[in-house]
Amino acid sequence: MDRLRRKQGLILLNTGNGKGKTTAAIGIAFRALGHGMRVGMLQFIKGKWRTGERRLGENTPNLTWLTMGRGFTWESEDPARDRAAAAAAWEVARQWLLGNDFDLVVLDEITYVVNYGFVPLEEVLTALKARREGLHVILTGRAAHPELIALADLVTEMRAVKHPYANGVRAQKGIEF
Repeated sequence: MDRLRRKQGLILLNTGNGKGKTTAAIGIAFRALGHGMRVGMLQFIKGKWRTGERRLGENTPNLTWLTMGRGFTWESEDPARDRAAAAAAWEVARQWLLGNDFDLVVLDEITYVVNYGFVPLEEVLTALKARREGLHVILTGRAAHPELIALADLVTEMRAVKHPYANGVRAQKGIEF
């Protein structure tokens, strides 16, 4: 029973090809904010779109929202600039993991920058293991590396079953951005 009462900082990982990884992370972030917790949201890839959640997040007390990416990397014409943006974002993320400013840190789309080799996996694993005691972390993105999966306390895989995009329906305001 004592084991069930123990509190610790958790690592949550939302991965898979289905929609909802960031959305689920934002839901937990707002749950934490409702309990008076301090939340840091760092987006590694999204950059061009002024999403509804970003508009709200940038103006929410106790929430630091940084969108440091340059847009979808697979659309980029300047990988060197993407790599530099990812490195700058990672330096902020690393400081957040080691610092005392937040109770929850969300590293949105971090799996992409790891998979593209923009941020070394070993650096991410080391920083996550060295994070401040009690700090919760949410990682999101497709194709999570097996070592990230092994390190996480909770892993959710979003599976695409059906999506309107497959039928030619564009992303909808308020639903996908």
